[in-house]
This record gives sequence, structure tokens and C-alpha cells, in this order.
Amino acid sequence: MTDYIVAASKPWHKEGFESISRALSGKWHYVESPNELAETLAQTSPRYVFFLHWNWRVPKEIWSEQECVCFHMTDVPYGRGGSPLQNLILAGHHDTKLSALRMVDEMDAGPVYTKRELSLEGSAAEIFQRAGVLAFEIIGWMVKNEPQPTPQSGDPTIFQRRKPEESELPSFGDLKVLYDYIRMLDAPTYPKSFIRYGDFILEFSDAQQGDSILEAKVSIRKISDSGDSNDCNH
Repeated sequence: MTDYIVAASKPWHKEGFESISRALSGKWHYVESPNELAETLAQTSPRYVFFLHWNWRVPKEIWSEQECVCFHMTDVPYGRGGSPLQNLILAGHHDTKLSALRMVDEMDAGPVYTKRELSLEGSAAEIFQRAGVLAFEIIGWMVKNEPQPTPQSGDPTIFQRRKPEESELPSFGDLKVLYDYIRMLDAPTYPKSFIRYGDFILEFSDAQQGDSILEAKVSIRKISDSGDSNDCNH
């Protein structure tokens, strides 16, 4: 029986894995950490290792020995690098492509199995959920067709990974700018957009934009109790 590994560090991928593991033949393994991945690889010889929203850099001894597939939320070679969702939204994009790549040493530079259209409307949680569904559709297609990837062409555009302090809401612009800042970080395990108010941090979520007003949920906590915001991870 053919083995397949899905490596994912975000909770919204578990449902998709359960669905695809029931629908497709083979023995499917779900791992959520580098240790689990190493243990599973020691016991199996997978046809593919699929990485969805993985938080850790995959060492060469894994991607050079296994056919490792990663998913990146840009039309590569445009937008290689960190924080693709946030960088795309801030650049004014309303849609993008989800690219399935063979993993190589250089980040997001591997040959492409396929690209699929992806809307950037809604909150980060909604976009990630949409991308997860699309990724599992691609996984199903790859398992059935075993495509050969094609090298990327064109000059790359590199996105820089965003820092925690860049999540602070700007004090200028218009309501659409604030709406985009709030929604692009509104997902489980992500730091929220925020402002500082004296001894407090005000964090925003659930943004709804009207014609002349922006409504959002706000959570307030003391800076001394919060520590630093977590980094964005994409």
C-alpha cells in the first residue's frame, strides 16, 4: 500500500485531511511537528510528503530523499518569500494563485506541479480555509495523475516576512486600509492587528466595512501582561 504524508501546523487542515484520507486509496499519515515527521519518515517510504502551512524549514536530508510538495499563495516566481497573504493584500491584489511546488533548497523556487486560482476576499481565516480546500483538491489530483513539475520562468519578486510591529494599525489613509490590516491577520494562531493606548494594547478582529464606517471587535489587555506579539507565519 502506498504511503502519503500530510504535514500541517495549522488546525484548519485536519478536516481536509480526514476527508481525503477516506476518499483516496493508500495509507495516509498526518503530522503536526518536525519530530512527528521524522518518526513517520523513519517508518514509511512515502510517495509524496505534502506540506501545508508548515512552520519549520525542512532539512535537506528530507527534501533531497523524498518528493516533497509545498504550497505557496502566489503566482511564482512573483511573491516568493514570507507573509504572502499580507503582502498580496497590502499590494492591492484581490486574487492570486495557489502554487504547488516541488521543494528545493531555495525557498519557493522549486518547479511547479500546478497553479489554481484563489480569491483574497474576506478575513485571513476565510482565505486560509479556502486555500486549504484548494490544496487538498490539488493533492487528490497529484495522487491520481503523478504530474511532473515544470521549472519556474521569469524574474522572481521576493516578499519580505513581516515583523510583529508591522501589525500596528496605521494612523493615516482611509477605512479600506484599516479594514485590510484587520482582516489580513484575522485567523487562529495569528497575532491580531493592534494599536497602543497608554498601558494597553487594543487588538482588532471581525472587521465589517460599510460605506462610511468600519466596525470591528476589539480586545483590550495591559501591555505588561501581554509580552511581544507573535510573528506572522505564512
